[in-house]
Amino acid sequence: MRLDDLLSTSAANHERLCPRQVLGVRIGLAAGKALELDVPRRDKRLLVFVETDGCFADGISAATGCQVGRRTLRVIDYGKVAATFVDTLTGRAVRVAPRSGVRQRARAYAPEVDDRWQAQLLGYQRMPDDELVTIQDVQLLFSLEKFISTSGHRVECQLCGEEILNEREVVRGGTTLCRACAGERYYTPFTDRPTPTGGTQTTLSVKGNLPPQG
Repeated sequence: MRLDDLLSTSAANHERLCPRQVLGVRIGLAAGKALELDVPRRDKRLLVFVETDGCFADGISAATGCQVGRRTLRVIDYGKVAATFVDTLTGRAVRVAPRSGVRQRARAYAPEVDDRWQAQLLGYQRMPDDELVTIQDVQLLFSLEKFISTSGHRVECQLCGEEILNEREVVRGGTTLCRACAGERYYTPFTDRPTPTGGTQTTLSVKGNLPPQG
């Protein structure tokens, strides 16, 4: 697909096209080139860990075909406009991010506009890859096979009774628990709220060998 077509696909989910969507599309295309994979894809060979949500993530999705609903795009919220792309067939992974100073350099590629936002919008579309992004080979710090898991795998938490998918359960002392019941909650039930006169508050923690799910 042409860049213009991919940008239109991304913009369809927003009020308008914005610079971060352009960065997402360009970064997704650059990653496909680095991994020698055609994008956007219809299969699940490409897996993306995007480091922020919002417009940038939608640009990544438009360029790669990867989506949260297909379990091929995951948000690990570092607040960074960057993403790691994994070829699940070969195990090769690359992290792609904008080069430092691209906001300023974009002006040179859009001399016909005075507005900084418009200069970024146009400049990001016109800049060559080697001026726009950095591409770094990386190694994942967790098992890719375990992260992807096995289709149809499900168990019940022996404490709350809720179903757990994709091998995300935690076994403690022979008891199968969901991550929330194992102490890795990102929320606090009303019954666990501390009272003004004392009490304990549920503590959040990040454990295990898999990145946070999003």
